[in-house]
Amino acid sequence: MKIAFSLSMALAAALITAQAHAAINVFACEPEWAALTKEIGGDKVSVYQATTALQDPHRIEARPSLIARMRSADLLVCSGADLEVGWLPVLLQTSGNQKVQSGQPGSFMASEFVARLEVPSAVDRAQGDIHPFGNPHIHLDPRNILRVSQALGERLAKVDSANSAYYQQRTKEFDARWSKAISEWEARAAPLKGMKLVPYHKDQAYLIHWLGLVEEMNIEPKPGIPPSAGHLTELLVKLKEQPADAITRNAYQDPKAVEWLSDRTKIPGVMLPYTVGGTPEAKDLFSLFDDTIARLLKAKKPA
Repeated sequence: MKIAFSLSMALAAALITAQAHAAINVFACEPEWAALTKEIGGDKVSVYQATTALQDPHRIEARPSLIARMRSADLLVCSGADLEVGWLPVLLQTSGNQKVQSGQPGSFMASEFVARLEVPSAVDRAQGDIHPFGNPHIHLDPRNILRVSQALGERLAKVDSANSAYYQQRTKEFDARWSKAISEWEARAAPLKGMKLVPYHKDQAYLIHWLGLVEEMNIEPKPGIPPSAGHLTELLVKLKEQPADAITRNAYQDPKAVEWLSDRTKIPGVMLPYTVGGTPEAKDLFSLFDDTIARLLKAKKPA
């Protein structure tokens, strides 16, 4: 009896220890939120990243592997504002995981914690892929990352209250490092103010707003609509009359249109990482902004 009792106690102790060290399973829709969750969650979280920097976050296939990961998630961290509207609802419905459904503590949409740009007064599908809740590409303004980090730290503490002090401390440490980095980036990027860009899509709006850049026009005729030969010809005429400083695209976008315009206008074509992993240099959130600013500075003509 003593042996059996001892075994029971040992098993119970092992179970308690395993539970104490069990990681919170996090399903992160995009690389930037996977990176931020790791910064805040440390070794208390196990983060699954659903997409890469080389994928268009608007258009992801709701694969069985994603459904399986969603089924086991304790916390869902996504951009929201309908960025993932083409695939996330399918994952949520099919997984049947009640913990991460909308309105539950396990559902965290980063865009809910910042002021969104380009909120339309009316939505007309003839205008292209217009997001009714505003531009969802919020992470390219690092001040938004700061706001989201604070909210995410609070949410992790709510979902995993046993480790709330740990999340609070890591949030405080990250915010201090991030605030210092923002000041350094703004100083480094000061020469970029007023730089005229022609982005491929409307996904650089927050970067442009933060740094005081100018969005002259877009390669897409309407958001989400690929440029036709006729539209590119129109852009070529406009750019010869009103030159820009750079024609930009993100890592996941087709380079052909940018290269075509750059060759004919002699305006530098610049690929930006957009998110963590978009370039070899953009290995984490800090180097994402380091590399983005460096690439724009390289393209900027001396005054």
